[in-house]
Amino acid sequence: MGEAVKGPVVVTGASGFVGSWLVMKLLQAGYTVRATVRDPSNVGKTKPLLDLPGSKERLSLWKADLSEEGSFDAAIKGCTGVFHVATPMDFESKDPENEVIKPTVEGMLSIMRACKEAGTVKRIIFTSSAGTVNIEEQQRPSYDHDNWSDIDFCRRVKMTGWMYFVSKSLAEKAAMDYARENGMDLISVIPTLVVGPFLSTGMPPSLVTALALLTGNEAHYSILKQVQLVHLDDLCDAEIFLFESPDASGRYVCSSHDVTIHSLARMLGEMFPEYGVPRSFPGIEHGLEPVHFSSWKLLAHGFRFRYTAEDMFEAAVRTCREKGLLPTPPAAAGGDGPPASVAAGEKEAIVGRGQAIGAETEALVK
Repeated sequence: MGEAVKGPVVVTGASGFVGSWLVMKLLQAGYTVRATVRDPSNVGKTKPLLDLPGSKERLSLWKADLSEEGSFDAAIKGCTGVFHVATPMDFESKDPENEVIKPTVEGMLSIMRACKEAGTVKRIIFTSSAGTVNIEEQQRPSYDHDNWSDIDFCRRVKMTGWMYFVSKSLAEKAAMDYARENGMDLISVIPTLVVGPFLSTGMPPSLVTALALLTGNEAHYSILKQVQLVHLDDLCDAEIFLFESPDASGRYVCSSHDVTIHSLARMLGEMFPEYGVPRSFPGIEHGLEPVHFSSWKLLAHGFRFRYTAEDMFEAAVRTCREKGLLPTPPAAAGGDGPPASVAAGEKEAIVGRGQAIGAETEALVK
């Protein structure tokens, strides 16, 4: 797509965790950006966007809501690309079918229809979720872009976040069908748990999970049992990279690190001993092996991850503290396990696994 085409592009959900960072990266790359938000008059949500370098010249705010058919039409008209990030993420919803799942799927199709009607959109980048890939009764050792979650299992078990996994899976499949039937260029980017610094004002839902070991949020420990991670900056770089890659197509996993709750606890206990990170988790067995999310397809296109697991959590905790979202506790004993110093080898293993993912491409090339 090259230097000649620098938008305008639309970013939906632009005031959120991923959306706002993506807007920043697109502005840095020289794009003209139309940012959709549910309430442009909400200064708390829009000020971080309006304060970005380049925003005065190349950023405009547009009101749009996934639950309102056609509300994205005006923003998308005349655009060359759409980055669809917006999604309901209410894990506490009392009516998830109507409050989370239905608006996610219908909102996705509304955006696809707007792109078709515009006639100028060359490519749509949909931010999907790892929850569309590996939610099933028995975890496999490895997953990639060809795998899909078991929606019936999600609805039956109703684990934490189940409605999000179902909504993203159904929305992605509906969008893929629509794109295929209408000859449209749709790419799905499948991030694992996104961690890192952020511009948005509230605590991002993904960091509620990522920092659960620091805050003692036990309801999210099950998600961290065998979890995969990606830095927010790497994710946004990957989305722009795929938007600009002429031969990109289909689904792409975007994940740089695989960890277990035990190895993550050891690493975080060493990095942040003041939080008293637990070292044992009732009901979660020791000796777990990480579940690998393979980004080989993304890496085969030439993309490279830039951040370590330590980078992600250091930036996330620093930003949360700066925004008053995560208190700095008084020095505390370091949990109920062995001293953090014995975990140095485990920390190196986490970093090594992240670096090893990059080696997948070498095997493809040879």
